[in-house]
Amino acid sequence: MPGEKILVVDDEGSHAESTAEALERAGYQTFVATSGEEAGEFLETGEPVDLVLTDLVMRPIDGLEILQRAKRRHPDVAVIVMTGYATIETAVEAMKKGAENFLRKPLNIDEVREQVRKALEKQKLSRRNVELERELDRRYGLAGMIGSTAEMQRTFTRIQQIAATNASVLIQGETGTGKELVAQAIHRNSPRRNERFLPINCTSFNEGTLESQLFGHEKGAFTGALGQHRGYFEHANKGTLFLDEIGDMPLAIQAKLLRALDSGEILRVGSNSPIRVDVRFIGATNRDLEQMVRDKQFREDLFYRINVVNILLPPLRERAADIPLLAEAFVKEFAYVHGKKVAALSPAAQAILFRYAWPGNVRELKNCIENMVVMTLDEVLDVDDMPPKYLKGTPAETTRPKLVGMSIEQAERELIKNTLAGLNGNRVEAAKVLGIGERTLYRKIKTYGLQE
Repeated sequence: MPGEKILVVDDEGSHAESTAEALERAGYQTFVATSGEEAGEFLETGEPVDLVLTDLVMRPIDGLEILQRAKRRHPDVAVIVMTGYATIETAVEAMKKGAENFLRKPLNIDEVREQVRKALEKQKLSRRNVELERELDRRYGLAGMIGSTAEMQRTFTRIQQIAATNASVLIQGETGTGKELVAQAIHRNSPRRNERFLPINCTSFNEGTLESQLFGHEKGAFTGALGQHRGYFEHANKGTLFLDEIGDMPLAIQAKLLRALDSGEILRVGSNSPIRVDVRFIGATNRDLEQMVRDKQFREDLFYRINVVNILLPPLRERAADIPLLAEAFVKEFAYVHGKKVAALSPAAQAILFRYAWPGNVRELKNCIENMVVMTLDEVLDVDDMPPKYLKGTPAETTRPKLVGMSIEQAERELIKNTLAGLNGNRVEAAKVLGIGERTLYRKIKTYGLQE
């Protein structure tokens, strides 16, 4: 793309200047070095460049040395070498060491521009892929998962322990606790990370459709089967298949799923020819599968087959200490997404978020913060930015002592006590939620006899 920076290195000064001028006319910003020493110094102390176009035959520092120095300094820099017919073998050696291509002298300036354009396009794609990997790691890797409570730390450790294996995993937890996020983290930290992660919600299909979607079908297998169809197992081959809401899967499909997992083979609907598949299986549910097994609503043999490793995600109300961390992360995320200058939540708003029971768990908290970011006109989210439902009495509040009839000191003691309990004794976070300084909180804890 025009505007990218190119260093032209050639000990024939006039040749270097004319090449740089031709590239400038194409819109690139160029720098010229007329010796290997000058080029080496530029690479060490000058501004970073996107591409180096260097002659191979120079003394005492030749083009191969410039190539190696450029790659050491800026690993993703593109390098194209220029050579005469007598040094083609050296040019090939340069490509083995990381050069994008070589150009024969005398140069055809149209060819120079074309090779430069291709090299920079390739570099741009590579950089975009690196950024994508970083974004995926941020969103789906362990670094993107938020939780300071003991329960979540145990979950992170469990993910790290099982990710490198092929063991089937069953993730259980209420709706909105982040089961798919955990499944993605397992996949992203596994040897299958470069293969497909395929998430399927079992409630999205009826029994007949679900079988076809999972295992595929042959042409004419049923009315409307106008052609051959590859199912999710085939699409996820070598990767990870994540079946959400597996507790809602019909019993007939459960039997076929068990066979596929046990044998590593699937049968398309309407076919008797098995197809080998290599799939890492992860299931998730918000239902009590053990009770369903007792009630004959879920196959016992399938339960034990998929429950090799179990991860139980706690509801948000049981890890309230994570609410400030999650809220802060969501504020930053949605401020960026929606282009809003929102920096933080007020202590009063944090206190309301902390008191609420969050029946929809992390998903509900995320939606609440996004709503606040979208609607606010201020840089700090406050109580008046909150959806009305969160300003009413919440289920969480009904489990705490009524303040009517209490003195101010008694009410303050209960508020501090409940906040500390909800945050697992984390005084730093409690001070933030209460909107007071840590030293003030420590003093009140001592005054009210709340030390452990």
